[in-house]
Parts: sequence; C-alpha cells; structure tokens
Amino acid sequence: MKQNIKEQIISQAETDVKIALEKESTGHDWGHIQRVTRLARTIALQEGADLYICQLAALLHDLADAKLNPSEEYGLRKVSAWLEEHDVEPEDAGHVMEIISTMSFKGGNSSPMKTLEGQVVQDADRLDAIGAIGIARVFTYSGAKGRAMHDPEVKPRETMTESEYRNGQDTAINHFYEKLLKLKDLMNTSYGKALAEQRHQFMLEYLEQFYAEWDGEK
Repeated sequence: MKQNIKEQIISQAETDVKIALEKESTGHDWGHIQRVTRLARTIALQEGADLYICQLAALLHDLADAKLNPSEEYGLRKVSAWLEEHDVEPEDAGHVMEIISTMSFKGGNSSPMKTLEGQVVQDADRLDAIGAIGIARVFTYSGAKGRAMHDPEVKPRETMTESEYRNGQDTAINHFYEKLLKLKDLMNTSYGKALAEQRHQFMLEYLEQFYAEWDGEK
C-alpha cells in the first residue's frame, strides 16, 4: 500500500508540473523536467539511491527556481505547500526540500549536496545543462531574456556573487565559460561523471566551430 501511495504522489507531481511548466519558454519547461527525471532515475539505479526521493525532487525542482518565481523563498514555499497538500511523509518532504533548496549552481557558490539522492538529482539537472541539449537551452534562455548571442568585447566573468550571476548581462557564449564548462568537474556520481565527459567534449567542439564561423573561416 505504501508503495502505491508513492506511485500516486509521483503521478500527481507529473500532472501538476506539466500544467505549470509546459508553456515555459526559457528552457526550464516540461521537457527539461522529463529529461532530468529520467536521468535521475537512471543514475539512481546505477548508484543505489532512493528512486522515489530522486524522482519527486527532480519533478518538483524547477517549481522553486528563482528564475521562475518572484524569489527563491517564494518558490520553496510553493513546493513545501505542494508536499504538505499531497500528504508526503514529513521525513521524505524534508529530504526533497533539502535537495531542491541546495542543488542550484548559483554562480558556483552552492554548498555540496548532503545526501546521495541530492547528488543524483543535482547531476541529472547539470547533465541537462551541457551537451547538445545544454547548448540549445543556453540560446533559448538568452533569447527569452534578450541577451546577445555573442559579443567579443564582453569577456566572461571569472568570479561572481550569486546576485551577479543572476542579474549580470552576459552573453550566451560567455555562459559556457561562466557555468557550463565548469560542470564536468562538479559532478558527484561516477555515472554522472562519465556522461558529463562526453557532453563536455561536444561543447568544446561546438565552440571551436562557432568561433570559426563567427570569424568567417568556415
């Protein structure tokens, strides 16, 4: 019976998050949630993590994203209310909230994940930020925010506060250096690290081609 209840909670989360994010236009949409949840499940099976916690945190994580809410605190309250409304066990709800509240990159200023499940979900989310999908999402987000594709005069920022990371007027290409190319070395799990290596290499090849085309060499 307990397992059946967990399956119902996961199913309801899928329904509610799809409704909330299916028309989101910055790359944090329902497709992103689906990919992260599938990756989290795959990594959890490889690493021996709790599938229920990993799936629930993956499904709900962007409901709290500061980019999609008036503030991070507002988003976290929204997720907490959803967990309470759907009678998620207090221990499980606390675990999910701990994961969601600490998994964001935040300009490289985030704290290490405290549990294996947190490491799994963070890896899954970061994997969707790199590789071919990650490249597509960078340009989707930049376009939605009115940011330039590339400006050789605007250099990538070496260090940033969380506020600078959130609010700075960077470019799509600079975001590779400010975040995406750093993620490979920040992966937590063995399986996540292996996938990140492949996707990281693809981004390096893409940037080489991008600069050649930008300069009219190809």
